Amino acid sequence: QVQLVESGGGSVQAGGSLRLSCTISVSFGNDYCMGWFRQTPGKEREGVARIDSIGTKNYADSVKGRFTISLDYAKKTLYLEMNSLSPEDSAMYYCASVGPPPRDTWAGCGFGSWGQGTQVTVSE
Repeated sequence: QVQLVESGGGSVQAGGSLRLSCTISVSFGNDYCMGWFRQTPGKEREGVARIDSIGTKNYADSVKGRFTISLDYAKKTLYLEMNSLSPEDSAMYYCASVGPPPRDTWAGCGFGSWGQGTQVTVSE
């Protein structure tokens, strides 16, 4: 079972930036899909960004142009660069990879392995 550990969350003022990191316990194979999700209390978890082994990146409409997902293969780390943050971006952010059911399918990938989450809080 792959282990995912997020870091980099915190508190920032509106307009600021944060970079989330997710270290992965296994090396990337030839066929993978990794992503970031977020969730606020009382709401369903939503996909934010994802990247796959052929280099395709998908973003939620609400973050396009502000967030960037990337991978460092050597460091086995997934990143989410977040710019121009607004209070609406405040949430618990989760790193995810394709894994066993039950899966959360988004942008063509069935995510079944999850990190513990890192909190992002954006104030006015």
